[in-house]
Amino acid sequence: MPNLPDVVLWSIPAFVLLTVIEVVSVRIHPDDDAAGYEAKDAATSVGMGLGSLVFDFLWKIPIVAIYTAIYELTPLRVPVLWWTVPLMLLGQDFFYYWSHRGHHVIRVLWACHVVHHSSRKFNLTTALRQPWTTWTVWPFYVPLIAVGVHPAALAFCSSANLVYQFWIHTERIDKMPRWFEFVLNTPSHHRVHHASQGGYLDRNFGGILIVWDRLFGSFVAETERPVYGLTKNIATYNPLRVATHEYAAIARDLKAATGWRERAGRVFRGPGWQPTPKSAGHQAVTEPVA
Repeated sequence: MPNLPDVVLWSIPAFVLLTVIEVVSVRIHPDDDAAGYEAKDAATSVGMGLGSLVFDFLWKIPIVAIYTAIYELTPLRVPVLWWTVPLMLLGQDFFYYWSHRGHHVIRVLWACHVVHHSSRKFNLTTALRQPWTTWTVWPFYVPLIAVGVHPAALAFCSSANLVYQFWIHTERIDKMPRWFEFVLNTPSHHRVHHASQGGYLDRNFGGILIVWDRLFGSFVAETERPVYGLTKNIATYNPLRVATHEYAAIARDLKAATGWRERAGRVFRGPGWQPTPKSAGHQAVTEPVA
């Protein structure tokens, strides 16, 4: 097994320090147009982050078992060397893009990811607002295991990707240098991703690199100031409700559905999908989501 560091654990002191610096900077130099901080919202985000550590550990048990079985079955092996690690990071970031995009356009996956978008604030504590049902993510990385990437190496790359994305959850940084903005994900790009305006919906899915969005047509530059949150916001700071509210909504819609086609649409179509009246002659329409 590769001996790789736990980058999330090592980064916790930096998370705390940077959050304190951001809170102080907001207090000293507030921006009237920025979303800023709210104590209850920040506490919910931190609580969601702590809860995700527990649930991720539980989900990790069956996921590691599946990955290990696939790894043992494949004859391919990617050694952990100084030049292969950047390639594995690149591969993980590519599949992260598709995982992230999939979690925006398939409702049952969105039920997991919506947690991260449920805050109407945008600050470093928002980065900690993580879902508790990440069992929906693992299938997207099966190709990496199948080509011989060790599960521990994949875990390292995923952690590095997560740590990188911490600093982009801020309004205190306007724009990075042009070359940086072109290649890498930045606070400006990620503010667009968290916005609820129509032109910003379902955009900028990249983790470390923004080039995937440029290549696959999902990139939008920040122009107008974002309005954060969901198209239909939830009025709760209860972590359990934040973690499960979309699953509960799916259950209600399934109960009210009139047929199997509608039930399938409620689960596997877009989060805003609604069946059209039979008189319209079409099966369904979709609406964008935050």
